[in-house]
Parts: sequence; C-alpha cells; structure tokens
Amino acid sequence: MSSGKLLSADRAPALSVRGLGKHFGERVAFQDVFFEVGYGEVFGFLGPNGAGKTTIVRTLGTLIAPTSGSATVAGIPLTAENGVEIRRRIAIVPESPGLYLRLSVTENLECFGDLYETPGLKDRIQDALRAVDMTDRAGDACGTLSKGLRQRVALARALLSDPEVLFLDEPTSGLDPVGARDVHELIDELRNRGVTIFLTTHRLEEAERLCDRVAILNTTLRTIGRPADLREQLFAKTLAVRTLVPLPEPGRVFDGLPAVDGWRERDSGAYVVSVSDSTIAAPAVARALVAAGADVLSISESYHSLEDIYLQLIDEDNEVGRR
Repeated sequence: MSSGKLLSADRAPALSVRGLGKHFGERVAFQDVFFEVGYGEVFGFLGPNGAGKTTIVRTLGTLIAPTSGSATVAGIPLTAENGVEIRRRIAIVPESPGLYLRLSVTENLECFGDLYETPGLKDRIQDALRAVDMTDRAGDACGTLSKGLRQRVALARALLSDPEVLFLDEPTSGLDPVGARDVHELIDELRNRGVTIFLTTHRLEEAERLCDRVAILNTTLRTIGRPADLREQLFAKTLAVRTLVPLPEPGRVFDGLPAVDGWRERDSGAYVVSVSDSTIAAPAVARALVAAGADVLSISESYHSLEDIYLQLIDEDNEVGRR
C-alpha cells in the first residue's frame, strides 16, 4: 500500500474537522469530532450501524448542516454560503449509485455533466470511462449492468468534475469478491492520481488494505491513526510459541530472558510470551528452548488485525453502556 500524501507543513489539509456535531432533535448522530485528512490520503471511517458515518459524509458534502463545530472541505470553510463552491471541488459516491437504468452509461454521464455545467464534457466523459475501464460498455443501458459495473459508472460520474476530495460511502456494499476487488483497484488508481478519498466501510480487511489511516467512530471518535500504530497502542507485543510436547517447567525457560516481560500457557504445547522488543526476545526464546531440549514447532510474532482493534474499542463502548 502506498504511504499516501499525508499532512505537510506547506499545505493546508484537504479536510479539517473541529468539534463537529450533528443532532436530530434529541438524537445524537455524532458529536465532538476532530480530525484532519491530507491531500492524496485514503482515509477510512469505520463504525457500527448508527455510529454516524453516513451523516458525517452528508455533512461534509454540504447536504445537511452541522449542529455544532466547524470544518473546512477542500480548503473552504463549511458554511451555507460556501456550499456551491465546495460542491465544485468534491464528489460523493453513495452506497446506492442512483443511476437512470433505462439510459446508457454515456447518457447517464451526460445528464450529470449537463446538470453541473461541466466544461469540455465530451472529453471528460471519455477520460472518466477510461479511468474506470468502462469504455467498451459506454453504449449499454445501466439496467443491464451488474452491481459492480454500476458502481464503476457511479465512480466515473464522480470523476467528471475532477474532484479534489472524493467521498465513498460503503462503495463495495453488496458486491461479490470480484466486484469488490475491481473497486479496490480503482481506489488505488485514484490514490496514485492524487485524489483525496474519504472511505466509509464495514469491511475491515478492505480498510486495512486501502487506507493510510483509519478513524473508528461510535457517535464520538474513538481512535484515529495508522493501523500498525493502533495495534501497538492497544495490544501488547507477544510471541506465539509452539512445541511438540509441553515444556515440563516453562518458567525455567522463559523467566529472565532479555526483552521478555511474562508468559502464559494457552494450551498443550502452546505459549504466549509478552515481550518489549520481539527482535531481541525471539532469538533469546529460540536459544532457551533449544538449550532446554524442546522440539520447537514455531515461534512467531502475534498479529492483531484491524478487526481486532475495532472489536476491542466497540466492546469497550458496549461495556460502558451496560454500566
């Protein structure tokens, strides 16, 4: 995965959110949200149903007004009077593309381009179709396309305005693995073109593969950062050790080794060793096991996925809610 073009000192962020909140009467959609997104970054927004993800997209996309806080979108303050100028610089691809199914792919793009008075529309349509590899389907009615291909058309439609910031709200929802892979490849291509992408998704493996950074929202922002950094923050480093037969005295093997903070037996012949530095601890553990005459099957660094991070944070919120 590309490292992305993250925030730099010489350029304002593509998105800057300061204490943003939205209430619908007494119901809180989200509140007190702070984050920044750099130009060229793929930024993932994760959270359970009802966490406020889509409402944030609609708010930053000028479709609804925030209740509190402030934001800038593509360098423009998020205010009612700036709505038209912001919409010229962004594009939103919702979960349901909303295409005219009786019209062809090209006719759909022409309708959208005429609505937004896109200059050089004919060339823009050809460029957008090439970007999503749909040139050979340009004359097909959208109603004859698979859901994955319709999503490509929706992305082509979003690219007509050459947006600085592209909001993708659950872009692979309901797609089969092939369709989802195609969308992932398109997102990678857009990243390489320098488009800033704000991605909401329920697919945690998708966010881990695509995103430079992720934020986890559950009405309020629970955490934000690179997946690797979040793993280090939330989980202790451990080694998973397996031996052919259980160690008769595991404490005599593991206790006192360099960079080893503790250990526990998980099941017969399987041990979890807590470490401060795996590059120091792993060789020391291997030498100690060999010296003890153990038949070593494996020593590996434990890996926590983005799903582990997500579930831990959401479980913490659920536990607080039960108190």
